[in-house]
Amino acid sequence: MAATPPRNSFLGLLPWPERQAVARALRTETVGGLVLLAAAVVALVWANTPLSSAYTTIRDFHFGIPALGLDLSVGHWTSDGLLTVFFLVAGIELKRELVVGSLRTPATAALPVIAAVCGMAVPAAFYAATIAAGGGSMDGWAVPMATDIAFALAVLAVISTHLPTALRAFLLTLAVVDDLGAILIIAVFFTSNLNFWALAGALAGLGVFYLLQRRRVRGWWWYAPLGVVIWALLYNGGIHATVAGVAMGLILRTVRDEGESQSPAERTGHLLHPLSAGLCVPLFALFAAGVSVSGDALGKVFTTPEPLGVIVGLVAGKILGIFAGTYLAARFTRARLNPDLAWADVLALATLAGIGFTVALLIGELAFPGTAVGEHVKAAVLIASLIAALLAALLLRRRNAVYRRLYEEENLDEDADGIPDVYQRTGSGST
Repeated sequence: MAATPPRNSFLGLLPWPERQAVARALRTETVGGLVLLAAAVVALVWANTPLSSAYTTIRDFHFGIPALGLDLSVGHWTSDGLLTVFFLVAGIELKRELVVGSLRTPATAALPVIAAVCGMAVPAAFYAATIAAGGGSMDGWAVPMATDIAFALAVLAVISTHLPTALRAFLLTLAVVDDLGAILIIAVFFTSNLNFWALAGALAGLGVFYLLQRRRVRGWWWYAPLGVVIWALLYNGGIHATVAGVAMGLILRTVRDEGESQSPAERTGHLLHPLSAGLCVPLFALFAAGVSVSGDALGKVFTTPEPLGVIVGLVAGKILGIFAGTYLAARFTRARLNPDLAWADVLALATLAGIGFTVALLIGELAFPGTAVGEHVKAAVLIASLIAALLAALLLRRRNAVYRRLYEEENLDEDADGIPDVYQRTGSGST
């Protein structure tokens, strides 16, 4: 009788090089999330004080190059321009996961991909059900589909849990796949008056970008101007310009050549990740999160179908979608959870994924541009993210003792050589 092939354990012990890469990303995202949280608080306070007119004036101030179709407001420069850096980093992380990370084999990719897809589909379905029950516009169906990894990791930092690195990596991978889904949604469903000549120019620019990578051409002076041209052409082509970022991130070479200390993707990610997390995303939040929180506005959040659908989708939809998706993947594929981890851990992470913030706010702006409903949807994203964060904090604190035990075992370094002992045991992974 043939032996049953071993099932692949996801959320288990990561290879040491992969763990180092994930740890660097998590540190940057966590610090960036705290800065993002501060920027959101400043925006909310500023927009609800007597100085709110100054906030609006700055956000709506236009500058740029009108002859090139780039006369944008400060708010648009942050959402269409600065967020491109965020999506470039997301594209690099996705490429790394696909080539050398958790998504490189179908068996290990199945669990986070299925969880992420369910975590996008179920919130959208909850939004649609809310709209069907109360009437309203389906334009915001994609708003509750996004997870904000930086904000989620900032919550983990604030509540000081000892979440194992591999479980944090699951959240990171989940958010990377989630970001890819959001990017595809933005590219397909939120386009306007396509200019095919500009799009053809952008595709040609991406082709040149690819050839430069293939021929191992080095030097930022080649790529930075080309990236700006691709971004401008995509913007004028009618596709949201942030798509340029993820496209270039996916093209960058991830595998090191012989003699290279870092691949182009690693170098670019190392340089841009702190800029993205510490400046670009917080500035976007500063000019996107400034919504009115008056009693009347808050009342409309819970009585108007569109914002109510966003809250239900982000809070209930994310929990059900991710938890059910993870269970189905573990039940019907070869992937499985690490036996040291309980389903309560997955439930806590599913709850934490309801923090939608950055991409949810962006999609809300695209779905309801310059409308009162759009402002209510923004408020709903903030409220839902707060609810999700509080619920996740309660669940994570209940698991804190388990996390601490796993963390201490995983990071034990009795010989003080800088590498945890678990990585030096036979069969424990790459060194």
